[in-house]
Amino acid sequence: MGVKNLWDILESCKKTLPLHHLQNKRLCVDLSCWLIQFQNARRSPARAKEKLYLRNLFHRLRALIALNCSLIFVTDGSIPSIKLSTYRRRLGFGSEVAREDGNSQTMPSLRRNMGSEFSCMIKEAKVLGMALGIPCLDGLEEAEAQCALLNSASLCDGCFSSDSDIFLFGARTVYREIILGEGGYVVCYEMEDIEKNLGFGRNSLISLALLLGSDYSQGVRGFGPETACRIVKSIGNDTILCQIVSEGLTMAKKYKGKKNTGKVLSFDVNKENDPCLRQHNCANGKNLEFHDQFLEVINAYLKPKCHSPDSEAVLRVCTQHRFLRAQLQQICERYFGWNSDKTDQYILPKIAERDLRRFANLRSTSSKLGVRIPLDEIPVSCPVSAIVKQRKVQGRECYEVSWHNIDGLKTSIVPADLIESACLEKIAEFIEKKGEGKKQSRRPRPRKSTKATLGEVDTQLQGLLLSVELQSNYLSDITNRCQPIDANSVEPEVIDLSTPSPPHRGCEAAKCRTVIDQHVDAINVSESENDLSPEHEKKARELRLFMDSIRGDLD
Repeated sequence: MGVKNLWDILESCKKTLPLHHLQNKRLCVDLSCWLIQFQNARRSPARAKEKLYLRNLFHRLRALIALNCSLIFVTDGSIPSIKLSTYRRRLGFGSEVAREDGNSQTMPSLRRNMGSEFSCMIKEAKVLGMALGIPCLDGLEEAEAQCALLNSASLCDGCFSSDSDIFLFGARTVYREIILGEGGYVVCYEMEDIEKNLGFGRNSLISLALLLGSDYSQGVRGFGPETACRIVKSIGNDTILCQIVSEGLTMAKKYKGKKNTGKVLSFDVNKENDPCLRQHNCANGKNLEFHDQFLEVINAYLKPKCHSPDSEAVLRVCTQHRFLRAQLQQICERYFGWNSDKTDQYILPKIAERDLRRFANLRSTSSKLGVRIPLDEIPVSCPVSAIVKQRKVQGRECYEVSWHNIDGLKTSIVPADLIESACLEKIAEFIEKKGEGKKQSRRPRPRKSTKATLGEVDTQLQGLLLSVELQSNYLSDITNRCQPIDANSVEPEVIDLSTPSPPHRGCEAAKCRTVIDQHVDAINVSESENDLSPEHEKKARELRLFMDSIRGDLD
């Protein structure tokens, strides 16, 4: 839950970022929040048997691994004593909670039931994460408090959590939602934006929890989000907690419905044994009760029980862990019924892409330092062996590449921009080989021999001579038909207008000229492309003279 209505208050600071924003980041995951999201997706006992929540977790981890995200799972430890009343109220023990609210300080924290269904889901998720090389840090109490501490200590770049009180524990960057697939994105909140846009620091957010209610307090009756925000903003982040502790409900009534005009105290409750808090005396027992209650909630947020950043447990999870392929195959076969090949098809391309991003980061870092090392001289070998072909996946330019030093994976498809940043030389090699392949594929057609034998030339000339003789006979026949006729001896011709007109004799003459020109061209080609003997040259001259004479008759 976190703080009541806090996500609505922070709505103006919400940012929707592309999934690519998470590339190369170190991230803590409040594992309980993720599993609750996946658990809500199942609708029947059959879905529970299919381990749908675990399968969804596997696919989410695949996507983040491909982006080279260094993940750390964080789980809840014991239930804080201050949260026991809320915990039991959710379980339905309302009457018992009312009697124990005043004794929360004397109650120890409660160990969780490790045999519950949800605890078994946590164990399965941890085993899956370890096989993928994702370590797990078991928190002392609240997982979101441990994530916030790692984030504030710069041991991670952000936290995945849906509990809004993670900001009250000191987190700086929180990712509330993540959507995979085409157009995937993450919903992000930055403490810097909250301070800048809303004017709320960490102390102000704790004050909102006191007034509105949270896992640690029921809040003050009659205060809604707008009133609480106006009061907290009017007092200011630096002094708000001190005034709440010193005045209690009197402060709330004083500022409700009007702006702050009075003088406020100015001391920091973050300091241990603050004299202003220890020496404060309340007018009556009721105010003393609220004073102790508020002070307990404030200390729970400011000083949660967590592993310190320099502890052995934190150092262990901050180191890099290996991907255990055989163990993952066994887990997927046990929970999902997948064989080894199917598991490899899902995870090995993502592992290869992660290794390539790490190699790209290495080259980018060396370039920023002014050191440019050729690809074949880098101590760490490039995971890409060669580029096989160009591809386009969902409108995005990609390459199909072959890998080495990745067992079980021969080829896969990766984005083109990743190849450009990691090994631009491989693209140059691919383009060069592609150009050579095109040249080899364009084989020249064998040319026919232009030199004919003397026998072939003689046969061609004989054919031309025979053709010319036939044409000459045809032309002489046309000439005879074209001789002038005595008009007195010719009877008048009766023309039948219903029949089509006879063809024009000039067309026949034109056709003859065309045939003669073709023969002359053929003779010229034979002379130019063949070394003719004197005898053949003589025949060619005779044919040319003969056809020139025929052309003259036609003209």
